[in-house]
Amino acid sequence: MARRRIKKLNDKRKRAHPGASPGTLVLHPDSKAPTIHLISYGGDFLDERMIEKVCDLAAPLKNTALVHWIDFRGLGSEIVLRELAALFKIHPLALEDIVHVPQRPKMELFDDHQFVIARMVSMRSADDMEAEQFSIFLGRNYVLTIREGGMDCLNPVRDRLRRKGGIHRKCGADYLFYSFLDAIVDNYFPVLESYGEYLELLEEQTVTLPTPHTLRSIHTAKRELLDLRRVLWPQRDTINQLIRDESPFISEQVRVYLRDCYDHAVQVMDMVETYREITSGLHDVYLSSIGNRTNEIMKVLTIISTIFIPLTFIAGVYGMNFDPDASPWNMPELKARYGYPVTMLVMLLISASLVYYFWRKGWVFAGDPINPEPSAPEKK
Repeated sequence: MARRRIKKLNDKRKRAHPGASPGTLVLHPDSKAPTIHLISYGGDFLDERMIEKVCDLAAPLKNTALVHWIDFRGLGSEIVLRELAALFKIHPLALEDIVHVPQRPKMELFDDHQFVIARMVSMRSADDMEAEQFSIFLGRNYVLTIREGGMDCLNPVRDRLRRKGGIHRKCGADYLFYSFLDAIVDNYFPVLESYGEYLELLEEQTVTLPTPHTLRSIHTAKRELLDLRRVLWPQRDTINQLIRDESPFISEQVRVYLRDCYDHAVQVMDMVETYREITSGLHDVYLSSIGNRTNEIMKVLTIISTIFIPLTFIAGVYGMNFDPDASPWNMPELKARYGYPVTMLVMLLISASLVYYFWRKGWVFAGDPINPEPSAPEKK
């Protein structure tokens, strides 16, 4: 039942060798070719198009009356990345953090923009989750998002941008920046709810039919939740830092929305901590279930052995080798006409008596009608 639930959360990626100069880029061989998607909007105006070259972004960005969202996907070309860094004046260390994923979520303030690294997760299938690094640059009139590509949880933001009369059309780039963070944090809720259902099934299996595979699933879930915590903890602190620190790119009106986003991040963190406690408790439940099953088995074997002890004694007495005529002690049962059936009847009565005694004591047959459990007192 239990399978690996979180994918790509802590993938090992190629990095620069120790001692390399700062800003050295090492691209992963499986990285996709870059694609650039541009959305420019303001009031009733909306322009959405694909950009073939980085240099084609220079002209639209000169229109400061509009807000521009540059969605850059794919880290497979160092040349294109260098051109993008030159156009938006991205620091070489920030570009290194973008390429060498995964990085710890963080926030940095530069002269021309504010740089944030976040991690977004989504359900790839009913059983698997995947995570991806999401880099955001907030400028005066633009928001640049850079990611590996593949997963996307920003479709609700696109839909609101395409809707006329929405709040996005009336606000600046900082509100769009907040919308990305809010969408990333809110997308954790359905993922964690799915994980909660998985833990319920795992708990049921642990109680009813624990197996060594169940124990491995518990340890896997515990490790995955620890990985989630390592991502969510700094991400929550990053949003809190955006609220506390002064920034020329974020207005006071947007800080109010960021506080709401921080509350959602705290709720997500609480859910992860709760699931971690449940997973830790499942290990104790597993050990208790195994102990209870062992005790039940030992109880059955002990009862069977106890029933057969007197039967073995009788069979042993009559199985001795002796001549009843030559013996000083006469055993009339050996030559009695009905000695054999009488002996078997006695053995059957002894077995039935022991079973009845164990039943009266409540040692066998759960739900003993002779000794029922005390019921709750009636309210007067």
